Amino acid sequence: MDYNVDLDIFRGPLDLLLFLVKRNEVDIVDIPIAKIAAQFLEYLNVLQMIDVDWAGEFLVMAATLMEIKSRMLLPQQEELTAEEEDPRQELVKQLIEYKKYKEAAALLEEQAEKQTARLPRFSLEAPAPLDPALQPLRRVELWDLVSAFGRLMRETNALAPKQIEMDETPIHVHMERILELLRVRYRVTFTEVFAPPHDRGRLLGLFLAILELMKSTQIEAEQPEAFGDIWLRLAAA
Repeated sequence: MDYNVDLDIFRGPLDLLLFLVKRNEVDIVDIPIAKIAAQFLEYLNVLQMIDVDWAGEFLVMAATLMEIKSRMLLPQQEELTAEEEDPRQELVKQLIEYKKYKEAAALLEEQAEKQTARLPRFSLEAPAPLDPALQPLRRVELWDLVSAFGRLMRETNALAPKQIEMDETPIHVHMERILELLRVRYRVTFTEVFAPPHDRGRLLGLFLAILELMKSTQIEAEQPEAFGDIWLRLAAA
């Protein structure tokens, strides 16, 4: 069956572009269009698989990236300045503005968390020392999860031609099963959630269940290092 999802954590194509620029550790004003465009298309393929309602925005951005790429391959007039002839200029301006907006939002969120932390805590006994194995890891961005899901789909050959199997399991059932798994085990890897059978409908249902649980702050996703295993665990009460 086809799953449709309407989650506000899919922030749009500029958010994905900014993520790719940061992941590739390149200067935002000197974007390697060919490389970024290829990676953007990889994520777009996964988003189309998930069937996000407004994936059209990502299609428009993909077309824009391909247009910029083609314009950069054309011979330029020598009398034009680098700024005037650079077809990336408008996109860079949008990214810089979006980056400022996102950083401001993150600062406000950080201040709100600090304010919350000022509330008095009435603890009758000293907390037990934390297990080093359970220390917080690097926070995971949405696009890390999308990338991991794309790799999972490719590795399991879920999209290879074969007999179509319909999966009618409601999303809330997948959500409860994931929560039950995390109640038994403190944390699990992202791939451990996707137990067989590996048909497309079931994999999509599980992935959307993870996104819904993260959106409702019932679970958290972390990873020890970039491109490493992603770990899921119950959110702190």
